[in-house]
Order: sequence, then C-alpha cells, then structure tokens
Amino acid sequence: MKLRKHLALGLAALLLSGCGYAQFYLYKLFGPDHHYVAAASVLGAVPAPPAPGSEEDKKDFQTLFDWQARRSEADCAGALAQARAEYGAFFGDISPFPDPLPPDVSKILFRVYFDGGMAVGAAKERFARQRPFRRDKALKPCLGKVPGLSYPSGHAAVSRLFALLLSDVAPARRADFLARSDRAALNRVIGGAHHPSDIEAGKLLGDAVYAGMLREAAFRADLEKLKALAVKR
Repeated sequence: MKLRKHLALGLAALLLSGCGYAQFYLYKLFGPDHHYVAAASVLGAVPAPPAPGSEEDKKDFQTLFDWQARRSEADCAGALAQARAEYGAFFGDISPFPDPLPPDVSKILFRVYFDGGMAVGAAKERFARQRPFRRDKALKPCLGKVPGLSYPSGHAAVSRLFALLLSDVAPARRADFLARSDRAALNRVIGGAHHPSDIEAGKLLGDAVYAGMLREAAFRADLEKLKALAVKR
C-alpha cells in the first residue's frame, strides 16, 4: 500500500511538472488508457499508408531526397529543437498561457497529450511502417536514426492536436498556431525521420482526436478552464 501511495504521489508530481515523454510513459504504466478519447475510437480516420513501390511511395522518397539535398544547418537545428513531441517545444514561445504553466493548465495539456499519444501508438502498431531511412540506406537523417515506427507521424498528430486546442483558447491567433504545427510536422520530413504521407496521416489523426474530444463534456469543461487561465491580450 505504501508503494502504491508513493507511486501515485510521484505520478501526480510529474503531471504537474509539465507535459512530456517522462510523464507519458509513467502514466501509461499506472494510469487509465485515456482521459477523453479512446484510441480505438479514432483509428478509422487514418487510411493505410502508400503501398511500397507505389507512385505515392515514390513521391515520398523524392521529397525526402529533395530536402536532403537542400536543407541547411539551420533547417536541421530547427528540427532538432523539436525532437521531442512536447507542448513546450512546439508552442512554448507563443503559448497563450502564463509562464511557467499553471498546474491546472499542465494537467489538462497532459491529458490531451496522453490521448493523442495513445492514438498515435495504436495507429503505428496497426500499420507498422518502417522509417524511411530504414527502407533506403541512401537517406541520411540529420535527426539521427530515430527509433520506432513511422506511420502516422506523432509530431504531426500531437502538434496539430495542440494547435486546434490553442485555436479554441485564443481564436484570433489560430493562423499562428496552425502554422507552427505545420512547421513542426514538416521538420520531421526535413530531418529525414518521416515520409510526407506520415505527416498527412498524423494531421488527420490529430483532427479526429480533437473532434472526439469536443464531443466529451469533460473536455469541454476543461477547455473552458483553459480559456479562463489564458493571458488576456
């Protein structure tokens, strides 16, 4: 009982500390499988990836090689700055919330992040597409040889999910949030970690997860809390 209590306290502390990988994996072990939207309910939004050798697959690789030939050190540095799919890496400098994030904001953002991450994980397991640099050794990713599966892109899905949320919190800044999400997603292609079709699938999944959240009263209540905690401009 004491061990369980300590684990629960540790989990609570992590949830209040931010929104990132450490919190996600600890919560995956000890928390529920979702807060607002179950992964299984949104997987139908993601089509199968292009068949190997298909015209769309070939276009994916052409785009990857084009970026490999023309990307700059600054391009790679920007991709590396967002190597982790976390709220701060995507939106820290344009966040509508106070800095540091209030505990209630951190808690709600983590719930959104967790549901998005679980949906991404389930979709990746379903399609099991390998990363492009594992399929063609001529690709040299400047992000390094990122582990895990490729389709859909978790960065594209999670950044899109956050961008849609922030757009409802601060509607006048919607274009800024979506542009930042699009760039975070593109960075994964520039860095050689994802096919372009991974990115498009990630955006579709992010859209589906957010649409599912909006149907849930618990999420709508949390969204109102976020609006009240945003910095007024």
